[in-house]
Amino acid sequence: MSAHESMEHAEHAEHASGSNKNIALLIAVLALFLAISETLGKGAQTESISKNVEASNLWAFFQAKSIRRTVVQTAADQGKLTLGAATDDAIKAAAQKQIEDWQKTAARYRSEPETGEGTEQLAEKAKHAEHERDEATAKYHHFELASAAFQIGIVLASATIITGMLALAYVSGLLSVAGIVMTALGLWWPHLLHLH
Repeated sequence: MSAHESMEHAEHAEHASGSNKNIALLIAVLALFLAISETLGKGAQTESISKNVEASNLWAFFQAKSIRRTVVQTAADQGKLTLGAATDDAIKAAAQKQIEDWQKTAARYRSEPETGEGTEQLAEKAKHAEHERDEATAKYHHFELASAAFQIGIVLASATIITGMLALAYVSGLLSVAGIVMTALGLWWPHLLHLH
């Protein structure tokens, strides 16, 4: 082998080594973004599950209050029938007081702003929890897609080192941009794209 050929071979090896360092840096950056998107995805998934449980509990409480309100309102209505048939003033007065108490209780079950446990307040809280659940679920879907893009990008970048095909590195770079975009959408605009 001549000195000229040795020199060309050394330059080629040095160029390949520089390319491999760049690809290794790309893989490291992709791994970083993958870790971030996975962490955000797990957080969003946990939030979604938590808010789903919260909404379910609130709706169950709403149902219990609605049933109690119906029972108390029915008792008040039944009391009105009894009141109409009563002839003794003392019985009428006692029945009227009981009816008023039942009606106050039924009204309290419907709306109780001081405790937030009336059916109106419970329904609002449950709807809010459902909204937060839907928001977290939308974020989760974006972060999952971002993670997939980063994972595929890492595989393609690794394949670039083995095969020497720089086109794979460019596709890996495009996937990293797509992953970053999906992560950004998940963070700030989770409902811009409907992914479910």
